[in-house]
Amino acid sequence: MKQSKINNILKLVISVIVCLFAGFIGSVFTFPSIPTWYAALTKPLFNPPYWIFAPVWTILFILMGISLYLVWNKGLQDKKVKISLFIFGVQLVLNVLWSFLFFGLHSPFYAFLEIIILWAAIVLTIVNFFKISRTAGLLLLPYILWVSFAAILNFSIWRLNP
Repeated sequence: MKQSKINNILKLVISVIVCLFAGFIGSVFTFPSIPTWYAALTKPLFNPPYWIFAPVWTILFILMGISLYLVWNKGLQDKKVKISLFIFGVQLVLNVLWSFLFFGLHSPFYAFLEIIILWAAIVLTIVNFFKISRTAGLLLLPYILWVSFAAILNFSIWRLNP
């Protein structure tokens, strides 16, 4: 196997693992609260069943990792790539922060404020990724759609649980 192909596979694996690890960190705050605090909250009728969140987020983190790889693979010598990777990193940290605020601190209000910032960071990531790789940008569309839904759900939970 050629060295560049090995490097590409390694970059892809690292990219996916980084994103899945962010999901794992978020789950540290999430899972303990689901059977206790979250179960006791009043939720809107459109609240999905609990079991749907883990597989959806796993798929989204894998898509994010592939997207990250496609941009990273364009080369760190490109300033647009460096800026895009930085923005991606910011939104990934914001993703984990949302789990901490909502499930860790039990604060739907602060989580809602934060998810608005997260949403904007994802849009900025998509715009920047599209400039480098159309496919990378497209792979993030399910993520922004899910976070949009999550923002509506977060808002509804906050309003139903004053």
